[in-house]
Amino acid sequence: MLRGAQEGQATAVTRALSAASVLCQVEPVGRWFEAFIKRRNINVSASFQELEDEKELSEESGDEELQLEEFPMLKTLDPKDWKNQDHYAVLGLGNIRYRATQKQIKAAHKSMVLKHHPDKRKAAGEQIGEGDNDYFTCITKAYEILSDPVKRRAFNSIDPTFDNSVPSKSEAKENFFEVFSPVFERNARWSNKKNVPKLGDMNSSFEEVDAFYSFWYNFDSWREFSYLDEEEKEKAECRDERRWIEKQNRAARALRKKEEMNRIRTLVGEHINCWGFKEICELTVQIWFSFVCDASFLLPDNAYSCDPRIKKFKEEEKAKKEAEKKAKVEAKRKEQEAKEKQRQAELEAARLAKEKEEEEFRQQALVAKKEKEIQKKAIKKERQKLRTTCKNWNYFSDNEADCVKMMEEVEKLCDRLELASLQCLNEALTSTTREGGKAAVVKQIEEINEQIKREKEEAEARMRQATKSSEKSTTGGGGASKNWPEDDLQLLIKAVNLFPAGTNSRWEVIANYMNLHSTTGMKRTAKDVINKAKSLQKLDPHQKDDINKKAFDKFKKEHGVVPQMDSAAPSERFEGSPLDSSPWTTEEQKLLEQALKTYPVNTPERWEKIAAAVPGRSKKDCMKRYKVRYPASL
Repeated sequence: MLRGAQEGQATAVTRALSAASVLCQVEPVGRWFEAFIKRRNINVSASFQELEDEKELSEESGDEELQLEEFPMLKTLDPKDWKNQDHYAVLGLGNIRYRATQKQIKAAHKSMVLKHHPDKRKAAGEQIGEGDNDYFTCITKAYEILSDPVKRRAFNSIDPTFDNSVPSKSEAKENFFEVFSPVFERNARWSNKKNVPKLGDMNSSFEEVDAFYSFWYNFDSWREFSYLDEEEKEKAECRDERRWIEKQNRAARALRKKEEMNRIRTLVGEHINCWGFKEICELTVQIWFSFVCDASFLLPDNAYSCDPRIKKFKEEEKAKKEAEKKAKVEAKRKEQEAKEKQRQAELEAARLAKEKEEEEFRQQALVAKKEKEIQKKAIKKERQKLRTTCKNWNYFSDNEADCVKMMEEVEKLCDRLELASLQCLNEALTSTTREGGKAAVVKQIEEINEQIKREKEEAEARMRQATKSSEKSTTGGGGASKNWPEDDLQLLIKAVNLFPAGTNSRWEVIANYMNLHSTTGMKRTAKDVINKAKSLQKLDPHQKDDINKKAFDKFKKEHGVVPQMDSAAPSERFEGSPLDSSPWTTEEQKLLEQALKTYPVNTPERWEKIAAAVPGRSKKDCMKRYKVRYPASL
């Protein structure tokens, strides 16, 4: 085989030609190029084949140095109970067990056969068991199991020497790492993934602890328990029995697998109500979801609850949160202080603006008041001047009656005319004669009287318009609603009582009822009925009483009912007439109102106390006065 060249070198091949040698530069190809790449990746100069040869030599040397341990109970084993025996111990491999290679297992079996073969023992005069009852069958069975990778894997899964125990909290309270480190290293052999992270120590970083617990919370175990199957499907007599055996075996394996996962989770540990690890270690959502969905995490003894680093991380996280909380509170406090300061500044600015506005308004009011006073004085002066002028001219008449009438007209002018008109009139009176003054005054009086008459007519027109509007609203809108006989009114009142509020399509039902029972033959709509009902609600109580009285009289007339006199004595409250007693003075009325406030409705013997508070008035007088003054309260 052509050996590959070292890295950075080329292989020189010399060929004998006709007269001289030629130096050719070649590169490795094919399997030699593959060996060159592998050699370069592992930084060695030897070829790949040399490395394989060296590995085989080292394994052979290891096989030669293999020391077998004699199993003292070998000769006492029951060949029929081969399933419960330790196959590694039977072959003398109890010291290396699952780490033994196939060559070591083969060598151990060869050594045990040479030593314990029945023919050899029989030649030595030793008693030999008949058939499969000899203990040599156990050696054969052990080699059969361990030489088959599938069967060996099944046996390794239930290794009888493996320690499945989980330390408790009390054991790991003081020396957590010394107790849990070997346990995790021991259970790492079941992992399908290589490079199992170590538990570490107190100096481990947050990321290392996170990676460790993340790995074990997602632990993928290759351990399976087919070796412990109670039934062998090969012994089944038919296909149905074989399927039944397979079903039973699968169920038993699943149960043991679940127990194994519970044991691993007990070792690691996590309580579903403890959210601290999620917050601290920031595991993925998928990991956390798998913890929450499995009730087997409700276990007391675990590494997580005893790990002092978790406590340290929690304290650091808590301190960090406290610091963030304090910083947030401080920032909020400063923000509130800034807002409060700004609010106070705004309030101060608003106060100053309001004070300035009030001061300006006060100054304007003062100026207006002064102007008003000046104008008032001027009007008073002009009025006095007008009166004096008319008085000096004897009110433009020698007849006393005419003088009195003119005096009244002059006072009317003083009351109605404004300052400018008074000034013009006074100037006209000053610059003219008596007759001219009289003409000017009479002309002004006529204008004032015309104005008064016009205002009076406008007021009467407004009153008439208001009266018409009121009558229109009282009688309703439509043409049919203007004519409401007493029979229809009584029928409407009856229908409103028959169909109270809450009736479905109430007003349509009432309109149909009236159209059905009305004797007038007029058809009413729901709108007519609503308008009339509203107008009846606005009627004066006396008008309602009149309507009810007319209805009662009609009922008596139609049915011939003779009213019976009530022989019972009237109550003291409505006895007599309020007009029989002497009129109430203002002082008595004030005393009554004060007594009504002093003694509310729930006061015992209220009216006796009220009568005592109003001198000269009895209980009956006070009650009558209260009835007259406050009829709605009774």
